[in-house]
Amino acid sequence: MRRLFLLFPLFFVSMAWSADLVVGKSVPEIEAKNFVKGRVTIINFWATWCGPCGAEMPTIQSYLDRHKDQGLQVLAISMDDPQDIAKIKRMAAPYSFTFVMQADVNYKSLGRIWRMPSTFVLDKNGVLQKNGHVGDAAVTKAMLEAVVTPLLKVP
Repeated sequence: MRRLFLLFPLFFVSMAWSADLVVGKSVPEIEAKNFVKGRVTIINFWATWCGPCGAEMPTIQSYLDRHKDQGLQVLAISMDDPQDIAKIKRMAAPYSFTFVMQADVNYKSLGRIWRMPSTFVLDKNGVLQKNGHVGDAAVTKAMLEAVVTPLLKVP
């Protein structure tokens, strides 16, 4: 019971850090290598030790392959420690999307990343369309088709 009592405040703290994120509202600047404003963006937080993270990468790559000419970009942010760079490079090697280390990205506007994988979707205007702090964390073909595909059709 005491553990539950100690974890309860952490739940509200994590919710407070993500409370400013509202689907349909602009997200302040995301700064990262190869990040291009004006594109629909999938921002995926992952780690080499996260099994579900690795499992969804082929789905993300397949979707990107079909839609990159429509203005889609993927920014995969590794939450691993810098000393794990060899593992990160091995895991990232089969994929063409942009991989960066957490230290090389300004993602503070997305709040504290408390679960992995966590995936956020921004439209071409930088408006949040999927909040990675809520709902199902998995990236599936169905989710991408429902959330991202309509954004790619907007001029």
